[in-house]
Amino acid sequence: MSGIVGIYNLDSQPVERQKLSLMIDAIAHRGPDKADIWSGLSTGLGHRMLWTTPESLLEKLPLVDCTSKLVITADLRIDNRNELISALSFDDYPPEKITDSQLVLAAYAKWGEQCPKKLLGDFAFAIWDQSKQTLFCARDHFGIKPLYYYYQPGHKFCFASEIKALLCLPEVPKKVNEIAIANYLHPFTEDKSITSYKNIYRLPPAHAMTVSYTGGLQSYSYWSLEVGEELRLNSDAEYAEAFREVFTEAVRCRLRSAFPISCHLSGGLDSSSIACVARDILLQEKGANLHTFSNIFEDVPECDERPYIKAVLNQGGFIPHDVYADQSGPLSEWQNYFNYMDEPLIGPSHFLVWGLNRATQQAGIRISLDGFDGDTTVSHGAVYFAELARQGKWQTFIKEAKAVSQHFNTSVAAIFYQYGIAYLQELAQQRKWLTFVQTALQISKHFQIPRRKLFVTYGLKPLVPQSILKIWRSRHGSNHHTHQVTLLINSHLAKQVGINPLTQSQDQYQNPAVTVREDQWRTLTSAFFTTVLELGDQCAAAFSLESRHPFMDKRLIEFCLSLPPDQKLNQGWSRLVMRRALNGILPQQVQWRGGKTDMTPNFQRGLLHFDRLLVDEVITSDASNIQEFVDLNSLRRSYRRLVSKTEVTNDDEIVPVWKAVTLALWLNYNQNQTISLTRGSAS
Repeated sequence: MSGIVGIYNLDSQPVERQKLSLMIDAIAHRGPDKADIWSGLSTGLGHRMLWTTPESLLEKLPLVDCTSKLVITADLRIDNRNELISALSFDDYPPEKITDSQLVLAAYAKWGEQCPKKLLGDFAFAIWDQSKQTLFCARDHFGIKPLYYYYQPGHKFCFASEIKALLCLPEVPKKVNEIAIANYLHPFTEDKSITSYKNIYRLPPAHAMTVSYTGGLQSYSYWSLEVGEELRLNSDAEYAEAFREVFTEAVRCRLRSAFPISCHLSGGLDSSSIACVARDILLQEKGANLHTFSNIFEDVPECDERPYIKAVLNQGGFIPHDVYADQSGPLSEWQNYFNYMDEPLIGPSHFLVWGLNRATQQAGIRISLDGFDGDTTVSHGAVYFAELARQGKWQTFIKEAKAVSQHFNTSVAAIFYQYGIAYLQELAQQRKWLTFVQTALQISKHFQIPRRKLFVTYGLKPLVPQSILKIWRSRHGSNHHTHQVTLLINSHLAKQVGINPLTQSQDQYQNPAVTVREDQWRTLTSAFFTTVLELGDQCAAAFSLESRHPFMDKRLIEFCLSLPPDQKLNQGWSRLVMRRALNGILPQQVQWRGGKTDMTPNFQRGLLHFDRLLVDEVITSDASNIQEFVDLNSLRRSYRRLVSKTEVTNDDEIVPVWKAVTLALWLNYNQNQTISLTRGSAS
């Protein structure tokens, strides 16, 4: 974790060092160990250093290579160091004396703009090429390290690790991007470059860009995640051994540190797997223990996972730290959040991570392993049921569904309707009547559902216009209830940006994924995935921490994506290859646990108990600053329904309130900080 900034005056005006100083001061929390600036004629780079790896203690950034006339500033951790040291002819140098930024600069000198393809790890960097008079920027494959920029053609290009470093420049407009706000309230676009500020963009993951006064700005993808060929091995044991090897390396390369290492430990399969593997490596190679930080919930016992946490800790080799996570609400520290987080897109569980990070900093630790989204990387494999339905393997479908229902909080009926009936409906929509009839007959046979009901309900009714169905229902007193979408977004804003607020939030794909691997690929390449990783980065940076994500290892993701579906879901167990691979490493209580604990009760209690006065004030009396974005009448109706209930039964009841209040507080914070946020054009 470090911070980088830069300015390139495309009109050849000299760079003002004072502006670079303002930028690096704005992100001082990202690098408290050292700060420096380099400036040429029209270009300047800045850096904030957080020492983490042994090599970083020797690092001087921005780094100038007078021979090649290159200058680099970087926020990075390179994992394939040995490979690069050999390829870049550093063999005569002691490896411990070679910094990561030296490797990247040498990689650019040798391979030019193709160099990001040669790198493994987490990185965001910018290289000024004096000979070409170009600025080259790149971001890692999954967007672990952030990079934002502002571009005024013919005049100025500037970039930074955080948006706040751009906003401190007087020439950067402070305008709300209505498209981004609309997308936050009612997701409808997969644009990975937009931010909540007009004219400020993010460089998407796996992208690079070149900027010059002659060629302007050119951005492109240097790599993309491909579904590829399915991996075929000879046995379950071989799959498990291969997974263990790749996963262990993903953890090992993230343990390179000059300081003690910590891990978030929730008791779930993901964090426990990282903790146990990291513990084994540290004990074997360094004789060191692993610090763990865990949330506990004494007042909300249904959210407490201490039995699983203790099962891990009882193996030994850990230094545990507990955080009481049920003593505040998700918005209790909202001013602190927005002091570091530049957009209103914070999630409902961010305050849990915030508390863990604060405890980590207080313990004097600066590196934390995080089990973020191992669910997606390894995959629960639920869409395997869609594959079985399309293959007509209904006996296997039923067998697996029964097994899953025994291990997880679901039922055979729920699985059948989500995947079996969904396939039947798809056939009707596509007018594939022969296959529809054949499938309906099979479903009738295996699930004892009358054929007539299947033909009428899923074959004929979808063909009848909705207007006629409404007349029919009204005349026959039908009590059929369609799902009501909460009209959170203001109708004028919805019309302006071109979305229909009466429909469910749109997916970039019109049809559901039909294979496990397709479903997995969609999630891993989604804009939401990038957003959550950036939120994690900001939550860590607020406490001068570097968050490392073993499940975001490129090699591990490509391996897991290539696995057959029965390695992800089999015998009623999701992520089976991982459970098998960590046999003897994980405690069995964790290895064979079913679903994970639902944190909704703690979130609901925090929002409606600890934060109740704040929420009341925003919604009932101080919501004028969001009326251009939010339908206030709809919001207040949702809130009245919410507070009248003793228990929240689904996200549709609480998420609209959460989003609206968070947006209002973000706007309020920025106005109080004298950052005047004006509305920008939605075009």
